Amino acid sequence: MPKPLLAFSTCPSAETAARIARTLVEERLAACVNRVPGAVSSYRWQGEIHEDAEVLLIIKTTRERLPALRDRLVELHPHELPELAAVEIAEGLPAYLDWLARETTAS
Repeated sequence: MPKPLLAFSTCPSAETAARIARTLVEERLAACVNRVPGAVSSYRWQGEIHEDAEVLLIIKTTRERLPALRDRLVELHPHELPELAAVEIAEGLPAYLDWLARETTAS
């Protein structure tokens, strides 16, 4: 069974987040993407501190699909260096994890 992952990214607008989320699901790189508005990120970029309103993406995928997801995110994202961090899902409802694996199987 493929290893399930939760991946996280942020987008600068709701429109960008919706476009990326839909594309990742359409292309079976993600089984589901939650868009969480209202995130505020504080970070250092090119020597300056920034604080930006963003939309957090919570992406359900698998370890096997992560390389393709990473490449596609870079293509779709407007930022020079988009955020992408992934963690393994240690446990979950077996039927849900089976669904996640089925929905991210390349067709």
